[in-house]
Amino acid sequence: MMSHIPSVIKAHGVHLKASAAMVRLRLYDILALLPPKTYEGSFNALLRELVTEFTLTDNSANTTTSLLRSLCHYDDSVLLGSWLQETDHKSIEDQLQPNSASGSGALEHDPSSIYLRVPVGEAIPGPLPLGVSVIDASVALFGVVFPHVSFKHRLQMLDHFAECIKQAKGVRQQAVQLNIFTAVLSALKGLAENKSSLGPEEVRKSALALVMGALDNSNPILRCAAGEALGRMAQVVGEATFIARMAQYSFDKLKSARDVVSRTGHSLALGCLHRYVGGIGSGQHLKTSVSILLALAQDGTSHEVQTWALHSLALIVDSSGPMYRGYVEPTLSLVLTLLLTVPPSHTEVHQCLGRCLGALITTVGPELQGNSATISTIRSSCLVGCAIMQDHSDSLVQAAAISCLQQLHMFAPRHVNLSSLVPCLCVHLCSSHLLLRRAAVACLRQLAQREAAEVCEYAMSLAKKAGDPKDSTGMNLNITETGLEGVLFGMLDRETDKKLCSDIHDTLGHMLSSLAVEKLSHWLKLCKDVLAASIEAGAAVTLQVGKEEDLEKKDEMDDDIMFTALGEDDKSMPSVAPRWVTRVFAADCLCRIILLCESADKVHFDLAAARSAKLKNPKDDLLVLHLPDLIRMAFMAATDHSNQLRMAGLQALEDIIKKFAAVPEPEFPGHVILEQYQANVGAALRPAFSQDTPSDITAKACQVCSTWIGSGVVSDLNDLRRVHNLLVSSLDKVQSGKGSSSQLYSESATTMEKLAVLKAWAEVYIVAMKIKKEAENKPQREVKSNEEEEDDFGAADVLPPDSLITLVQPELPTLNHLWLAALKDYALLTLPAEFASQLPSDGGAFYTPETIDTARLHYRNSWAPILHAVAVWLNSTGFALNDPSEDMATSLQRGPAAAVHSQPSSSTSPASKTQEDVVKDRIHLLLGVSIEFLCFPRPEEPIEHVAACLQALRTLLDSPCVRTHIAEDQLLGVELLNVLHRLLLTRDPPSVQLQVTGVVWETIRAAQDYLQEQRRAKCKEDASEKDAACMLGEGGDTGGLVPGKSLVFAAMELLVFILVRHLPQLNTKVMDSPSHMPYKPQRLPEESASLVAATVTILADLPSLCSPDGSMTILPTILFLITGVLKETAEKTADNQVPPPVSAALQGIKTIITSPLAKVDKTHKEWTALIRSTLASVLEYSQPDETKPKMDEVSMLTAITLFLLSAGAEIVGVTSLQNGCMKRFRNALNSSDPWVQAKCYQLLLSVLQHSNRALSTPYIHSLAPLVVEKLKAVERSKPNSNTELLAVQEGIKVLETLVAMGEEQNRVQLLALLVTTLISYLLDENAFTSAPPASKGLHEFALQDLMRIGPLYPSAFKTVIGAAPELKSRLETAIRASQASSKAKAAARLAQTTVQAAPTIKLKTSFF
Repeated sequence: MMSHIPSVIKAHGVHLKASAAMVRLRLYDILALLPPKTYEGSFNALLRELVTEFTLTDNSANTTTSLLRSLCHYDDSVLLGSWLQETDHKSIEDQLQPNSASGSGALEHDPSSIYLRVPVGEAIPGPLPLGVSVIDASVALFGVVFPHVSFKHRLQMLDHFAECIKQAKGVRQQAVQLNIFTAVLSALKGLAENKSSLGPEEVRKSALALVMGALDNSNPILRCAAGEALGRMAQVVGEATFIARMAQYSFDKLKSARDVVSRTGHSLALGCLHRYVGGIGSGQHLKTSVSILLALAQDGTSHEVQTWALHSLALIVDSSGPMYRGYVEPTLSLVLTLLLTVPPSHTEVHQCLGRCLGALITTVGPELQGNSATISTIRSSCLVGCAIMQDHSDSLVQAAAISCLQQLHMFAPRHVNLSSLVPCLCVHLCSSHLLLRRAAVACLRQLAQREAAEVCEYAMSLAKKAGDPKDSTGMNLNITETGLEGVLFGMLDRETDKKLCSDIHDTLGHMLSSLAVEKLSHWLKLCKDVLAASIEAGAAVTLQVGKEEDLEKKDEMDDDIMFTALGEDDKSMPSVAPRWVTRVFAADCLCRIILLCESADKVHFDLAAARSAKLKNPKDDLLVLHLPDLIRMAFMAATDHSNQLRMAGLQALEDIIKKFAAVPEPEFPGHVILEQYQANVGAALRPAFSQDTPSDITAKACQVCSTWIGSGVVSDLNDLRRVHNLLVSSLDKVQSGKGSSSQLYSESATTMEKLAVLKAWAEVYIVAMKIKKEAENKPQREVKSNEEEEDDFGAADVLPPDSLITLVQPELPTLNHLWLAALKDYALLTLPAEFASQLPSDGGAFYTPETIDTARLHYRNSWAPILHAVAVWLNSTGFALNDPSEDMATSLQRGPAAAVHSQPSSSTSPASKTQEDVVKDRIHLLLGVSIEFLCFPRPEEPIEHVAACLQALRTLLDSPCVRTHIAEDQLLGVELLNVLHRLLLTRDPPSVQLQVTGVVWETIRAAQDYLQEQRRAKCKEDASEKDAACMLGEGGDTGGLVPGKSLVFAAMELLVFILVRHLPQLNTKVMDSPSHMPYKPQRLPEESASLVAATVTILADLPSLCSPDGSMTILPTILFLITGVLKETAEKTADNQVPPPVSAALQGIKTIITSPLAKVDKTHKEWTALIRSTLASVLEYSQPDETKPKMDEVSMLTAITLFLLSAGAEIVGVTSLQNGCMKRFRNALNSSDPWVQAKCYQLLLSVLQHSNRALSTPYIHSLAPLVVEKLKAVERSKPNSNTELLAVQEGIKVLETLVAMGEEQNRVQLLALLVTTLISYLLDENAFTSAPPASKGLHEFALQDLMRIGPLYPSAFKTVIGAAPELKSRLETAIRASQASSKAKAAARLAQTTVQAAPTIKLKTSFF
């Protein structure tokens, strides 16, 4: 094609040249983006075209490329003078630069730049003239292609370049040489990036000759490019001999040459060699290079030589790092000498001295903190050098001084005087020089990271000093009462430099993080001033308040406000209203302040606590007290005319709602503080739902709507409807389908908006169903009262519990189809690339094929709440299908989107699908989406998505048909558990783990129900096969569980992982390893305790899924884990509460012991051995030990009692176990803790009352004497507390039970023990009045017990009392005293009633 273009131009005229150039430009741009391998066969023709292009073979004009400066290193700007391009008047300086078309960019040169993305770093004015653009594109493409060209062609091209330069003369030679060097640099850069070599010796020689020739060129930019090319050649070749040869050549030249051009070119060559090869690669040349450059730097006859030599020296210092440490002192001495001796007018020399000083500081590094004499000298020299440069008149030298001080502060912060540095930086913020402002802000950014408070304090002191009339320094400062922060916010409105604005953002961010919580009012006022300025300056706020005349007045005021000065005194400086970028940043700051307060102290979100704290200390500043300001700022931002600011405002509003939704209003109990701002929230949201609003704003507003409705703040039905109606109106948009004619924005934006609407409705529906469920679960009394007051609700407009669902209900028929369509789309879009053929050719319900990549992102943001909502809806309807007529009506309403619901997933038509098929399709869709996500959740996925997915699974498994489906297909259940296990390996939060255990529990429950049904069915078929029915379950006759196919095995893997994660000591391998650190017992956090308890509960249920043989396979592990949990978590608590894991372990033991397995003959022997060994383990764990001072004896004794009561005497009646159990009871009875004694008596009582006398008799014989002895001892030491009293009462109950159990002939003796003990607890009249409350309680308890026992055993009681007259008299005395006390109390009550019966108000006048 390219070969035919000249003949076409010749035939049709020269006017086609521009079009031909445009074709070449487009071709070069496209080829640069493609992999070179794709057009490898056309390299020869292409290279011919490229070389012709930039060597100007067919171009009579001396056009030069604009890329040379960008291909040279940024640090070389001091040599090229290109720092001029980094000023506020860059566009003017660009046009003054020789040999480039910079500054002449315009859209007319290339109209495609209107819609193409601007490359990073390219000037905004637009594309350069076509001639320059084509050469630039050819140079860039040459760099891409060169690494893939054969060595022969490389040599030919390099020789051709030398020939082209030789043939050209004068100005044309300069232009050709510039273009060729740019191409060579581009090629060398391409080689380095591809890690390719330059080629054999002849290629190197040719390239070296080309480069070395330019080192002596009179044009400084060519010398600079040659030095750069030499460094890149050394990098690409990477051979020590080649580097040594180049270095030696420059050494010889510098020693012999006396002309400025040679000395400057070759000194830069040394610097570039070190820069690209590094300190290690060029270490052997370091000494020579440094000595030569130090000598050249002292050449006072030529300041240009000094500049280039010092610049090269700075490059060497930078690249050598620690290897340069030995040359620091002489170099530093030279730098100081030159700073003092070189005239200030030679600013380039001083700039290079500054760069050298900065490089030296970096080389010494953290050593600068030391106190040795050498280091002190170096540090002092650096500080002196900085001080000299700070006093220089040139802004670039001052900027270099600031950079050096910044380096010093990084390594030795204590030695940099902030009190002098910060004021200096504040003054430079007002400088007219961009580089100086940039340096000042960069330094402030670093200082603010460590010492934000000090920086702000010094800045304010400077402001006060400047405002002092006695001070006549005349500094031009803009610092007002807003401090340095206010100045930086103001700079954001004026500065256009991206790096500078980025540093200002970072500086303000660091200040905010350090100071915002302490100076809350100050920072909120700053943000408010910035956000409110847009309102004052006439921004379009859609508040429906105010009249037309007010708006007219406001418009008249705009100009006045726009040009009002910052200060009161100086009216000459016009102020600019904050730009939208600054206001967006202020809104982001607002969100950050809320987050900082949340992590600082919860009092910031408690109005009652905040008010009391404010009363105690008026200086306390708490966020909740500023809520009106927060709402106002969010409102102002959300209703602005700038779309970006509206997004930031809506985000701030959402954050405020989330953080303050639950904060109660102390003055109105039962209400929250956000209720009073309902109108503000509604007004802020309404504009976002207008027709012309961008989709991203509407999407964000939908999110805020769902947050607001779901927060529970709204207590007024009408207000709820206002926001609800916004969502209803947006739902109409969704139903319009893909082909809507009123579309203003792209298809991708429409997808985002529609999915955001569906997500918002999903979140509202989930909350509504949650509220409804909670209302249904409330006690009946409350429900009745609600029904009775139904009329009052309508009148008073109070929100009933089910009102939210009644608002959602009318939209559900539409929503459920749309939700299912969105989920189907998401399922297809998440398919791997190899299944792309399965995607519908015309797109999905909400996306088009052209926007499939961007659509994936929008679906990824919305799918989780939609999945949860669909699960809730299907569960509530029992997966029942809607009425077909309703489906049809909805489909017609919805238009194109309806087609998705009716699209068949297989070749069968929808009409042929049974209800069961549709239900299965839906189950597969929901389970498929969930499992695909949980298999590998992306790290960037929010934890809320994981939680929503798990919650959806739990909700699904609550439905009978899903449980049956999972139970029938066991491999599906195994896969689900394996995926959940993998999820636990990657996600740590206990909340996620707790939800995972919930899903596991539901899965196990489904399998249990299904197995029970199977067993029941088998028994019904044949009653004789009852044993065969019991054999059903995992494990069968062999007891083997196959990993990958066994649900029980998968559950065990997952549950053991959770237990070992929270109780590592359960893993014996880890505990026994020599490298393991000794474990310190510590109480589990609340969430971990709940998780372990849930895990143990599931573990105990696993044997029910197995056959008897299968149970015997897993029971040893399960019992080991449960007893291990009991051992590790059974610790005493201050309030004697039983921790959840202990309760779960005890319940688990009971579940296992009482399971039907005990009655299976086949495994009876194994079962007995297991239960005995488990009891033995519990007895071992409960052995009193000094290493377990906090062991909870009560829990251990409860576990032992469970074994005794549930397992039976024949299993636990073995002598060794019996003796161990008795010993534990005896220890508990002898405990010094009355609570332990009381619980022991209770547990012992349950053992004694056991129906099997063979079990209880040994315990009666062994422990009854001790019980009697302990109760007798109470007479000597009466109880002093309620707990001690409880222990005695429980002991007496045991003794009473023994009396009741005794045979008739022995009852008198047993009763004598009981009666004498009880009578010994009675107090005489004198002692009773002064006795402590516990002793009085014991007296009354004993007396009542005696009164109750007497009638039970009348003859035996008389015998006992008659045998001991002193007991009788003591009892009679107590009874008389009790009766007298009762009469006195009755009389007192009667008198009290009489007194109250008299009228409380007496009439002064008698009317009779």
